[in-house]
Amino acid sequence: MSDPIIIAGGGPVGLLLSLELGRAGVPSVVLEKRPGHHEDERVGTFHSRLVEIFRERGLMEALGETPPWPAVHFGMVWLDLSKLESEYNLLVSQTKIEQLLESRAAELGADIRRGHTVTGFEQDEAGVTVRVTGGEAGAYELRGAYLVGCDGVDSTVRELAGIGVTRSGKSWYGVMGDFESYDGEFDAGVRPGGVFGALPEGTGRWRLQTLEFDIDGPPESEPVTVEELVSNIKRLTGETKVVGEPLWMRRYSGTTQLAERYQEGRVFLAGEAAHYYVPTASHGLNTGLSDAVNLGWKLAAAVRGRAPEGLLESYHAERHPAGYRACQAAQAQMALIHPLEKVAALREVFQELVGIEEVNRRLVTWSTDIRYELGDGEPAGSLVGRRVPHVPLRTAAGESGTGELLGGGRGVLLVLDEEFAVPSGSESRVDVVRAEPVAELEASALLLRPDGYIAWAGSGAEAEGLKSALDAWFGGASGS
Repeated sequence: MSDPIIIAGGGPVGLLLSLELGRAGVPSVVLEKRPGHHEDERVGTFHSRLVEIFRERGLMEALGETPPWPAVHFGMVWLDLSKLESEYNLLVSQTKIEQLLESRAAELGADIRRGHTVTGFEQDEAGVTVRVTGGEAGAYELRGAYLVGCDGVDSTVRELAGIGVTRSGKSWYGVMGDFESYDGEFDAGVRPGGVFGALPEGTGRWRLQTLEFDIDGPPESEPVTVEELVSNIKRLTGETKVVGEPLWMRRYSGTTQLAERYQEGRVFLAGEAAHYYVPTASHGLNTGLSDAVNLGWKLAAAVRGRAPEGLLESYHAERHPAGYRACQAAQAQMALIHPLEKVAALREVFQELVGIEEVNRRLVTWSTDIRYELGDGEPAGSLVGRRVPHVPLRTAAGESGTGELLGGGRGVLLVLDEEFAVPSGSESRVDVVRAEPVAELEASALLLRPDGYIAWAGSGAEAEGLKSALDAWFGGASGS
């Protein structure tokens, strides 16, 4: 058996990466410094692309009730979701996500070690030797094929790898949480000092959130309290509110930061170790989980000796721009919010602009419709470089769908034209599936990567470029 891939950080990003490796039959060791899961019931949002990813892996039903979150904003300017049927947000429990991913990853053979911390490493041409503290051994070394830092904004792996970060923009401080009761009304607006939101969740509970800029909050060593939140609300609104028992609370602060690179030899970064920004409609969890899905199948191919040249390097090439884009959106939103007296006119103009259908669509999908530059000069409207939409299919085996085709964790050549000639050797590298044509996929055939992105699409009985795309993403047929 090959050396495992070592993952520093057992939050949702690290655990999803471990699960992805397990689906491909590659062992992993997850080192998480926390002895247990978060005690609070953190709640976040999944956008529609991430829902698709979880459905492909059979995970959505296991998350239980995921009520819709009907509103989305950009810098507290509200956008219209009603005309975008494929765009939506669901409320999800981050605690449940973490527990589910850990359970599924363990079922697939992951070695998950809680209370273990990375303290150092050395890498060579064949692998990485990681120094760890924790457990009965106290201190020990662990040999792995690769090391991935999913260990958060203050990433030890990133620091030890010598990867710098670019910090920019305003600093922020806020408190957020879900509460049994609140004596106020719906509120979601910009104030001179920042933002206050009081959003009913439809069950009698309330999501309360404060956000202030260029102000220092209490040190992280101090636990967050209801009194702190009430004080923040008064500072923002001038009113003293009565807040019920918290279901969970957390303090958040920082400055936008983006790692200068996501790879250093055999060391990679994902999640908040790679990108960190204010968590207000910027889909931070979604961006991190998408990192894991992008990296997992590529690392698995490398460990199994099936990675074509440049495959691992494509992780940084694809996900660093996505991280930059997310940071850019967060920075733009802060620029629309503070200082209010200087941006009021800009907000009025922006409010009118979002009434234009294309502007509204672009802002809603800014962080969800990520396109990779996979083709050679592909036109902007091309399917190539985008996630394949979930649409029903009729195959020889019966009713299916594009999402179901990706459930096995392999690449797929989806053939929608009975005259299409499949290149020799394709079956040894990807699953070849023939289906009846569908209006949503205007092509004779599509090559899907394991992460659901379309690597090639073409029309005609012998579409040009497919063999090159197979070689580029799945290696030569002899290596399968």
